[in-house]
Amino acid sequence: MVQRLVFRRRLSYNTNSNKRRIVRTPGGKLVYQYLKKPRKVPRCGQCKDKLRGIVPARPQERSRMCRRKKTVKRAYGGVLCHKCVKEKIVRAFLLEEQKIVIKVLRAQKASAKAKK
Repeated sequence: MVQRLVFRRRLSYNTNSNKRRIVRTPGGKLVYQYLKKPRKVPRCGQCKDKLRGIVPARPQERSRMCRRKKTVKRAYGGVLCHKCVKEKIVRAFLLEEQKIVIKVLRAQKASAKAKK
């Protein structure tokens, strides 16, 4: 005997937000179970790599989560990955070093002029 599948839909269109699964209930009835969209891990703002240590969640779900699950305790935690943060720190350090070197060279030139 073939059981006829007649389902009443909440939304009749086959959209991304209207995914369904047919499930048999303990009473033997076939019903729709509406599926949620897959949860995703946020990505780095610079290199678009997945951020480690952050729980995957939908935006609405994320707003209800505690802070510990949404970020990592680091500068730019939850926004940039560790590689990009390291690169940013190194670049800033090298720029400062470069400025110091330029100052030293200027001072040396000035002292050489003063001697002459």
